[in-house]
Amino acid sequence: MDAEKEVNTMTQKEQPIVVRGTPAVYHSEPGILNKLDKLLASYAYQRVVVVHGDRSLEAAQPYWPKETNLSLLYLRYHGECTPQEADRIASYAKTEQADAIIGLGGGKVMDLVKAAGHASGLDAILIPTLASNCAAWTPLSVFYNEAGQFTHYTVFPKSTLLVLLEPRIALYAPVEYLRAGIADTLAKWYEADVLIRNLKRRPPAVQLAHLAARQCQTSLLEHGRQSLLDAKQLLLSDAFVEIAETIIMTGGIVGGFGDHLGRIAGAHSIHNGLTAAPATHHLLHGDKVAYGILVQLLLEGNADEVKHLLPFYRDLGLPYRLHDLGLSAEDHQGLENIAAQATLPQESIQLMRLGGVSADEVYGAIVKLEEIVQV
Repeated sequence: MDAEKEVNTMTQKEQPIVVRGTPAVYHSEPGILNKLDKLLASYAYQRVVVVHGDRSLEAAQPYWPKETNLSLLYLRYHGECTPQEADRIASYAKTEQADAIIGLGGGKVMDLVKAAGHASGLDAILIPTLASNCAAWTPLSVFYNEAGQFTHYTVFPKSTLLVLLEPRIALYAPVEYLRAGIADTLAKWYEADVLIRNLKRRPPAVQLAHLAARQCQTSLLEHGRQSLLDAKQLLLSDAFVEIAETIIMTGGIVGGFGDHLGRIAGAHSIHNGLTAAPATHHLLHGDKVAYGILVQLLLEGNADEVKHLLPFYRDLGLPYRLHDLGLSAEDHQGLENIAAQATLPQESIQLMRLGGVSADEVYGAIVKLEEIVQV
Protein backbone atom coordinates (compact mmCIF):
# COMPACT_ATOMS: atom_id res chain seq x y z
CA MET A 1 0.00 0.00 0.00
CA ASP A 2 2.84 2.38 -0.86
CA ALA A 3 1.11 4.36 -3.61
CA GLU A 4 1.05 8.12 -3.60
CA LYS A 5 -1.32 9.48 -0.95
CA GLU A 6 -3.30 12.60 -1.64
CA VAL A 7 -2.35 15.35 0.82
CA ASN A 8 -4.79 18.23 1.02
CA THR A 9 -3.01 21.55 1.51
CA MET A 10 -3.54 24.96 -0.04
CA THR A 11 -0.29 24.64 -2.00
CA GLN A 12 -1.86 21.63 -3.69
CA LYS A 13 -3.82 23.99 -5.97
CA GLU A 14 -0.56 25.01 -7.60
CA GLN A 15 0.72 21.47 -8.05
CA PRO A 16 0.87 20.08 -11.62
CA ILE A 17 -2.17 18.19 -12.85
CA VAL A 18 -1.69 14.46 -13.35
CA VAL A 19 -4.29 13.14 -15.80
CA ARG A 20 -5.63 9.65 -15.15
CA GLY A 21 -8.73 10.31 -17.16
CA THR A 22 -10.26 6.94 -17.84
CA PRO A 23 -9.88 3.20 -17.49
CA ALA A 24 -8.20 1.57 -20.48
CA VAL A 25 -11.49 0.15 -21.81
CA TYR A 26 -15.12 0.86 -20.92
CA HIS A 27 -18.24 -0.99 -22.09
CA SER A 28 -21.84 -0.22 -21.19
CA GLU A 29 -24.49 -2.43 -22.77
CA PRO A 30 -27.00 -5.11 -21.86
CA GLY A 31 -25.36 -8.52 -22.25
CA ILE A 32 -21.78 -7.27 -21.91
CA LEU A 33 -20.92 -9.96 -19.32
CA ASN A 34 -21.65 -12.70 -21.86
CA LYS A 35 -18.64 -11.33 -23.77
CA LEU A 36 -16.29 -11.68 -20.80
CA ASP A 37 -14.23 -14.48 -22.38
CA LYS A 38 -13.84 -12.55 -25.61
CA LEU A 39 -12.92 -9.35 -23.82
CA LEU A 40 -10.23 -11.05 -21.73
CA ALA A 41 -8.88 -13.34 -24.46
CA SER A 42 -6.37 -10.82 -25.79
CA TYR A 43 -4.76 -10.60 -22.34
CA ALA A 44 -4.22 -14.38 -22.13
CA TYR A 45 -5.77 -14.53 -18.66
CA GLN A 46 -6.55 -18.01 -17.35
CA ARG A 47 -7.04 -17.67 -13.59
CA VAL A 48 -9.06 -14.70 -12.36
CA VAL A 49 -10.12 -13.90 -8.80
CA VAL A 50 -13.69 -12.56 -8.53
CA VAL A 51 -14.14 -10.44 -5.41
CA HIS A 52 -17.79 -10.01 -4.48
CA GLY A 53 -20.37 -9.55 -1.78
CA ASP A 54 -23.29 -11.92 -1.24
CA ARG A 55 -25.87 -9.57 -2.72
CA SER A 56 -23.72 -8.47 -5.65
CA LEU A 57 -23.00 -12.04 -6.71
CA GLU A 58 -26.68 -12.90 -6.52
CA ALA A 59 -27.64 -9.77 -8.46
CA ALA A 60 -25.19 -10.56 -11.26
CA GLN A 61 -26.17 -14.22 -11.68
CA PRO A 62 -28.89 -13.69 -14.34
CA TYR A 63 -26.34 -11.85 -16.53
CA TRP A 64 -23.22 -13.83 -15.67
CA PRO A 65 -21.74 -16.03 -18.45
CA LYS A 66 -23.14 -19.55 -18.21
CA GLU A 67 -19.97 -21.03 -19.70
CA THR A 68 -16.43 -19.70 -19.61
CA ASN A 69 -12.95 -20.87 -20.47
CA LEU A 70 -11.61 -18.88 -17.52
CA SER A 71 -10.86 -20.39 -14.14
CA LEU A 72 -12.85 -18.09 -11.84
CA LEU A 73 -11.87 -18.08 -8.16
CA TYR A 74 -14.64 -16.52 -6.08
CA LEU A 75 -13.63 -14.60 -2.97
CA ARG A 76 -16.14 -12.89 -0.67
CA TYR A 77 -15.04 -9.56 0.75
CA HIS A 78 -15.32 -8.91 4.47
CA GLY A 79 -17.52 -5.82 4.45
CA GLU A 80 -15.26 -2.78 4.86
CA CYS A 81 -12.64 -1.15 2.65
CA THR A 82 -9.57 -1.23 4.87
CA PRO A 83 -5.91 -1.54 3.88
CA GLN A 84 -5.83 -4.88 5.67
CA GLU A 85 -8.72 -6.24 3.60
CA ALA A 86 -7.09 -5.06 0.37
CA ASP A 87 -3.87 -6.81 1.39
CA ARG A 88 -5.82 -9.99 2.18
CA ILE A 89 -7.29 -10.02 -1.32
CA ALA A 90 -3.91 -9.29 -2.90
CA SER A 91 -2.30 -12.10 -0.92
CA TYR A 92 -5.01 -14.55 -1.97
CA ALA A 93 -4.59 -13.58 -5.63
CA LYS A 94 -0.83 -14.10 -5.48
CA THR A 95 -1.13 -17.40 -3.60
CA GLU A 96 -3.60 -18.66 -6.22
CA GLN A 97 -1.30 -17.43 -9.02
CA ALA A 98 -4.14 -15.39 -10.50
CA ASP A 99 -3.65 -13.34 -13.65
CA ALA A 100 -6.13 -10.58 -12.78
CA ILE A 101 -8.75 -9.55 -10.22
CA ILE A 102 -12.40 -8.86 -11.01
CA GLY A 103 -14.41 -6.67 -8.66
CA LEU A 104 -18.15 -7.35 -8.67
CA GLY A 105 -20.15 -5.09 -6.41
CA GLY A 106 -20.57 -1.58 -5.06
CA GLY A 107 -18.07 1.13 -4.28
CA LYS A 108 -16.27 -0.71 -1.47
CA VAL A 109 -15.60 -3.74 -3.67
CA MET A 110 -14.42 -1.46 -6.49
CA ASP A 111 -11.99 0.32 -4.16
CA LEU A 112 -10.75 -2.91 -2.59
CA VAL A 113 -9.99 -4.48 -5.96
CA LYS A 114 -8.16 -1.39 -7.20
CA ALA A 115 -6.04 -1.42 -4.05
CA ALA A 116 -5.51 -5.19 -4.22
CA GLY A 117 -4.58 -4.92 -7.89
CA HIS A 118 -1.96 -2.32 -7.05
CA ALA A 119 -0.59 -4.33 -4.13
CA SER A 120 -0.39 -7.54 -6.17
CA GLY A 121 0.70 -6.02 -9.47
CA LEU A 122 -2.37 -7.50 -11.21
CA ASP A 123 -4.85 -5.79 -13.53
CA ALA A 124 -8.23 -4.81 -12.11
CA ILE A 125 -11.47 -5.47 -13.98
CA LEU A 126 -14.43 -3.73 -12.40
CA ILE A 127 -18.10 -4.65 -12.78
CA PRO A 128 -20.24 -2.22 -10.79
CA THR A 129 -23.57 -3.60 -9.62
CA LEU A 130 -24.81 -0.25 -8.32
CA ALA A 131 -25.08 3.19 -9.90
CA SER A 132 -24.19 4.79 -6.58
CA ASN A 133 -20.76 6.38 -7.19
CA CYS A 134 -17.88 6.67 -9.66
CA ALA A 135 -15.62 4.22 -7.81
CA ALA A 136 -15.44 1.94 -10.85
CA TRP A 137 -13.94 4.77 -12.90
CA THR A 138 -11.51 6.53 -10.60
CA PRO A 139 -7.92 5.31 -10.02
CA LEU A 140 -8.13 5.73 -6.27
CA SER A 141 -9.46 3.96 -3.19
CA VAL A 142 -11.20 5.47 -0.17
CA PHE A 143 -10.30 3.72 3.06
CA TYR A 144 -12.15 3.40 6.35
CA ASN A 145 -11.42 1.74 9.66
CA GLU A 146 -13.37 -1.27 10.93
CA ALA A 147 -15.85 1.07 12.62
CA GLY A 148 -16.75 2.62 9.25
CA GLN A 149 -14.96 5.93 9.85
CA PHE A 150 -13.10 7.56 6.96
CA THR A 151 -9.31 7.46 7.33
CA HIS A 152 -7.72 8.42 4.00
CA TYR A 153 -7.70 7.88 0.26
CA THR A 154 -4.89 6.72 -1.98
CA VAL A 155 -4.33 7.53 -5.65
CA PHE A 156 -2.72 4.74 -7.66
CA PRO A 157 -0.19 5.21 -10.49
CA LYS A 158 -2.13 2.93 -12.84
CA SER A 159 -5.73 3.11 -14.04
CA THR A 160 -8.17 0.22 -14.16
CA LEU A 161 -7.91 -2.05 -17.20
CA LEU A 162 -11.61 -2.71 -17.85
CA VAL A 163 -14.91 -1.31 -16.59
CA LEU A 164 -17.97 -3.28 -17.66
CA LEU A 165 -21.41 -1.86 -16.92
CA GLU A 166 -24.38 -4.19 -17.30
CA PRO A 167 -27.13 -1.57 -16.76
CA ARG A 168 -29.78 -4.17 -15.92
CA ILE A 169 -27.92 -5.15 -12.75
CA ALA A 170 -27.92 -1.52 -11.57
CA LEU A 171 -31.58 -1.19 -12.54
CA TYR A 172 -32.62 -4.01 -10.23
CA ALA A 173 -30.62 -2.66 -7.29
CA PRO A 174 -32.52 -0.90 -4.49
CA VAL A 175 -33.45 2.60 -5.66
CA GLU A 176 -31.87 4.24 -2.63
CA TYR A 177 -28.47 3.45 -4.12
CA LEU A 178 -29.35 5.30 -7.30
CA ARG A 179 -30.61 8.24 -5.26
CA ALA A 180 -27.37 8.30 -3.28
CA GLY A 181 -25.38 8.10 -6.51
CA ILE A 182 -27.24 11.10 -7.88
CA ALA A 183 -26.32 13.10 -4.77
CA ASP A 184 -22.68 12.01 -4.79
CA THR A 185 -22.37 12.97 -8.45
CA LEU A 186 -24.19 16.28 -7.97
CA ALA A 187 -21.37 17.17 -5.59
CA LYS A 188 -18.94 16.90 -8.51
CA TRP A 189 -20.08 20.28 -9.76
CA TYR A 190 -20.16 22.14 -6.48
CA GLU A 191 -16.85 20.77 -5.23
CA ALA A 192 -14.98 21.13 -8.53
CA ASP A 193 -16.39 24.60 -9.12
CA VAL A 194 -15.27 25.98 -5.77
CA LEU A 195 -11.75 24.70 -6.45
CA ILE A 196 -11.53 25.78 -10.09
CA ARG A 197 -13.54 28.95 -10.64
CA ASN A 198 -11.02 31.39 -9.11
CA LEU A 199 -7.90 29.92 -10.69
CA LYS A 200 -5.86 32.46 -12.63
CA ARG A 201 -4.93 29.79 -15.15
CA ARG A 202 -6.89 26.68 -16.05
CA PRO A 203 -4.92 24.02 -17.92
CA PRO A 204 -6.89 22.24 -20.65
CA ALA A 205 -7.32 19.15 -18.47
CA VAL A 206 -8.88 21.29 -15.74
CA GLN A 207 -11.15 22.94 -18.28
CA LEU A 208 -12.38 19.48 -19.32
CA ALA A 209 -12.95 18.54 -15.67
CA HIS A 210 -14.94 21.72 -15.08
CA LEU A 211 -17.09 21.06 -18.16
CA ALA A 212 -17.68 17.45 -17.09
CA ALA A 213 -18.67 18.60 -13.62
CA ARG A 214 -21.21 21.04 -15.06
CA GLN A 215 -22.55 18.27 -17.31
CA CYS A 216 -23.07 16.12 -14.23
CA GLN A 217 -25.19 18.82 -12.62
CA THR A 218 -27.16 19.52 -15.80
CA SER A 219 -27.95 15.87 -16.50
CA LEU A 220 -28.85 15.07 -12.90
CA LEU A 221 -31.18 18.01 -12.42
CA GLU A 222 -32.87 17.35 -15.79
CA HIS A 223 -33.20 13.56 -15.66
CA GLY A 224 -32.59 12.53 -12.05
CA ARG A 225 -36.24 12.54 -11.03
CA GLN A 226 -37.30 10.50 -14.08
CA SER A 227 -34.50 8.00 -13.62
CA LEU A 228 -35.70 7.26 -10.10
CA LEU A 229 -39.29 6.85 -11.25
CA ASP A 230 -38.17 4.49 -14.00
CA ALA A 231 -35.97 2.51 -11.61
CA LYS A 232 -38.92 2.01 -9.28
CA GLN A 233 -40.82 0.52 -12.24
CA LEU A 234 -37.76 -1.51 -13.36
CA LEU A 235 -37.86 0.28 -16.71
CA LEU A 236 -34.53 0.32 -18.56
CA SER A 237 -35.17 3.77 -19.98
CA ASP A 238 -32.94 6.34 -21.65
CA ALA A 239 -33.21 8.47 -18.50
CA PHE A 240 -32.05 5.63 -16.26
CA VAL A 241 -29.09 4.68 -18.47
CA GLU A 242 -28.04 8.32 -18.85
CA ILE A 243 -28.03 8.85 -15.10
CA ALA A 244 -26.24 5.56 -14.42
CA GLU A 245 -23.50 6.50 -16.88
CA THR A 246 -23.38 10.07 -15.56
CA ILE A 247 -22.73 8.71 -12.08
CA ILE A 248 -20.15 6.12 -13.08
CA MET A 249 -18.45 7.67 -16.12
CA THR A 250 -18.98 11.46 -16.29
CA GLY A 251 -18.53 11.78 -12.56
CA GLY A 252 -15.30 9.81 -12.79
CA ILE A 253 -14.00 11.99 -15.60
CA VAL A 254 -14.12 15.06 -13.35
CA GLY A 255 -11.42 13.74 -11.05
CA GLY A 256 -9.68 11.84 -13.82
CA PHE A 257 -8.86 15.04 -15.72
CA GLY A 258 -9.01 17.54 -12.87
CA ASP A 259 -6.84 15.51 -10.49
CA HIS A 260 -6.79 17.24 -7.09
CA LEU A 261 -8.86 20.11 -8.50
CA GLY A 262 -11.67 17.79 -9.59
CA ARG A 263 -12.14 15.50 -6.65
CA ILE A 264 -13.42 16.68 -3.31
CA ALA A 265 -13.84 19.88 -1.32
CA GLY A 266 -16.34 20.84 1.37
CA ALA A 267 -19.21 18.41 0.78
CA HIS A 268 -17.07 15.30 1.23
CA SER A 269 -15.39 16.75 4.32
CA ILE A 270 -18.84 17.21 5.85
CA HIS A 271 -19.52 13.58 4.93
CA ASN A 272 -16.32 12.58 6.70
CA GLY A 273 -17.34 14.57 9.74
CA LEU A 274 -20.71 12.83 9.81
CA THR A 275 -19.00 9.43 9.91
CA ALA A 276 -17.93 10.34 13.45
CA ALA A 277 -21.60 10.31 14.52
CA PRO A 278 -22.85 6.73 15.09
CA ALA A 279 -26.43 7.83 14.31
CA THR A 280 -25.43 8.42 10.66
CA HIS A 281 -23.77 5.05 10.02
CA HIS A 282 -26.93 3.61 8.47
CA LEU A 283 -26.92 6.30 5.78
CA LEU A 284 -25.37 5.74 2.37
CA HIS A 285 -22.27 7.69 1.35
CA GLY A 286 -24.20 9.81 -1.14
CA ASP A 287 -26.87 10.74 1.41
CA LYS A 288 -24.26 12.28 3.69
CA VAL A 289 -22.57 13.99 0.75
CA ALA A 290 -25.96 15.47 -0.25
CA TYR A 291 -26.20 17.16 3.13
CA GLY A 292 -22.57 18.24 2.77
CA ILE A 293 -23.35 20.08 -0.49
CA LEU A 294 -25.79 22.34 1.32
CA VAL A 295 -23.39 23.05 4.17
CA GLN A 296 -20.61 23.84 1.69
CA LEU A 297 -22.84 26.25 -0.20
CA LEU A 298 -23.59 28.13 3.02
CA LEU A 299 -19.87 28.29 3.79
CA GLU A 300 -19.58 29.97 0.38
CA GLY A 301 -22.37 32.39 1.32
CA ASN A 302 -24.62 30.96 -1.40
CA ALA A 303 -27.96 30.52 0.37
CA ASP A 304 -29.80 31.15 -2.90
CA GLU A 305 -28.41 27.96 -4.44
CA VAL A 306 -29.42 26.02 -1.32
CA LYS A 307 -32.99 27.24 -1.78
CA HIS A 308 -32.80 26.37 -5.49
CA LEU A 309 -31.79 22.79 -4.68
CA LEU A 310 -34.28 22.12 -1.89
CA PRO A 311 -37.22 21.14 -4.16
CA PHE A 312 -34.95 18.63 -5.93
CA TYR A 313 -33.83 17.24 -2.59
CA ARG A 314 -37.41 16.91 -1.38
CA ASP A 315 -38.55 15.21 -4.59
CA LEU A 316 -35.76 12.63 -4.36
CA GLY A 317 -35.95 12.17 -0.59
CA LEU A 318 -32.40 13.40 0.02
CA PRO A 319 -31.46 14.59 3.52
CA TYR A 320 -31.43 18.36 3.95
CA ARG A 321 -31.90 18.75 7.73
CA LEU A 322 -30.43 17.21 10.84
CA HIS A 323 -33.56 15.17 11.52
CA ASP A 324 -33.07 13.38 8.19
CA LEU A 325 -29.62 12.30 9.39
CA GLY A 326 -30.82 11.02 12.75
CA LEU A 327 -29.26 14.05 14.46
CA SER A 328 -30.64 16.82 16.64
CA ALA A 329 -29.94 20.54 16.72
CA GLU A 330 -30.04 20.26 20.53
CA ASP A 331 -27.00 17.96 20.56
CA HIS A 332 -24.46 20.77 20.56
CA GLN A 333 -21.55 18.54 21.56
CA GLY A 334 -22.33 16.04 18.81
CA LEU A 335 -22.51 18.76 16.17
CA GLU A 336 -19.28 20.29 17.44
CA ASN A 337 -17.59 16.90 17.08
CA ILE A 338 -18.85 16.60 13.50
CA ALA A 339 -17.60 20.10 12.68
CA ALA A 340 -14.22 19.39 14.26
CA GLN A 341 -13.82 16.14 12.34
CA ALA A 342 -14.82 17.85 9.06
CA THR A 343 -12.21 20.58 9.46
CA LEU A 344 -9.11 18.59 10.36
CA PRO A 345 -5.99 20.06 8.70
CA GLN A 346 -5.82 17.27 6.11
CA GLU A 347 -9.48 17.56 5.10
CA SER A 348 -10.30 18.82 1.59
CA ILE A 349 -12.60 21.51 3.00
CA GLN A 350 -9.40 23.44 3.71
CA LEU A 351 -8.90 23.82 -0.05
CA MET A 352 -12.02 25.93 -0.42
CA ARG A 353 -10.36 29.24 0.41
CA LEU A 354 -7.17 30.85 1.69
CA GLY A 355 -6.95 30.53 5.42
CA GLY A 356 -9.06 27.40 5.43
CA VAL A 357 -12.37 26.73 7.16
CA SER A 358 -12.84 26.52 10.92
CA ALA A 359 -15.01 24.16 12.96
CA ASP A 360 -16.96 27.16 14.24
CA GLU A 361 -17.79 28.16 10.66
CA VAL A 362 -19.06 24.65 9.86
CA TYR A 363 -21.12 24.59 13.05
CA GLY A 364 -22.60 27.96 12.09
CA ALA A 365 -23.43 26.73 8.59
CA ILE A 366 -25.23 23.70 10.04
CA VAL A 367 -27.28 25.96 12.30
CA LYS A 368 -28.07 28.33 9.43
CA LEU A 369 -29.18 25.43 7.23
CA GLU A 370 -31.65 24.39 9.92
CA GLU A 371 -33.08 27.90 9.88
CA ILE A 372 -33.39 27.98 6.08
CA VAL A 373 -35.13 24.60 5.72
CA GLN A 374 -37.70 25.49 8.37
CA VAL A 375 -39.01 28.38 6.26
